Amino acid sequence: MQKRKLGSSGLEVSALGLGCMGMSFGYGPAADKQEMIRLIRTAVERGVTFFDTAEVYGPFRNEELVGEALAPCRSEVVIATKFGWNIDSQTGKQNPGLNSRPEHVKVATEGMLKRLQTDFIDLLYQHRVDPNVPIEDVAGAVKELVREGKVRHFGLSEAGAKTIRRAHAVQPVTALQSEYSLWTRGPEAEILPTLEELKIGFVPFSPLGKGFLAGKITETTTFDALDFRNTVPRFAPEARKANQALVDLLATVAGKKKATPAQIALAWLLTRKPWIVPIPGTTKVARLEENLGAAAVELTAEDLREIEGAASKIQIQGARYPEHVERMTGL
Repeated sequence: MQKRKLGSSGLEVSALGLGCMGMSFGYGPAADKQEMIRLIRTAVERGVTFFDTAEVYGPFRNEELVGEALAPCRSEVVIATKFGWNIDSQTGKQNPGLNSRPEHVKVATEGMLKRLQTDFIDLLYQHRVDPNVPIEDVAGAVKELVREGKVRHFGLSEAGAKTIRRAHAVQPVTALQSEYSLWTRGPEAEILPTLEELKIGFVPFSPLGKGFLAGKITETTTFDALDFRNTVPRFAPEARKANQALVDLLATVAGKKKATPAQIALAWLLTRKPWIVPIPGTTKVARLEENLGAAAVELTAEDLREIEGAASKIQIQGARYPEHVERMTGL
């Protein structure tokens, strides 16, 4: 597995990371814990060194899983987690809204350290920008945690360019994590140029469009009652039918490259910038192997022109989140 550095921070990780959320949260009932531990350790064996979780995934359950799975190889891996929701640090009860008050950030971090079975967090993200707390105060709280040795690097998620600049001025931002893929290209206009200027790495989540770009979901697919995609406008049946054109494009290119649509989608992201590190998630070893195979797929300039030309004619249907969630992004 090739390595990449997230911006100018010197934080080196595998070119593809592993998003662990879906193992415990979001896509239906939690998967079997021991199976997921084996999956995470298989990823380590295959060269993955970058693992992504958050306190809200469960809450707490996913961090506990990741901590247990990676404890035997802690020194070999980079663990990223996130704070920012209004979660009771003792009970795990999630209250409405966001909470990035400095005192809450510090309490949340202590809980993360215990659940992750570690003395430090490699990369600590603010999960969503809290409009009630100045970003300078949030960055200042993380700066203190860095000074104490409890955190190594600071990150933001779904933040806008102005917020990134303000935070970076207080505590250098190592990475931004936001949704980015062939069907979610918003970051290209303002975010990617800002990150390049400030030498900040970019970690695209949902690089396979929450599974859609892998080509296994159709307009007739039904999701588990607990699967959050039931609430996502882009996954409404009529939207899926319209958006199938993008999957068909990926399948066409994949046929020429002896690859899969998912591998082409991930390989495309890897060509965008050398400081981009996608974090596809999965609960299946076969899918893990498929995703990691994307790192070996070489897209030529001609391939990229073909993808760009065809994709530009496809209008993606449906918002990527329900409206109340969309309002939390890009502040």
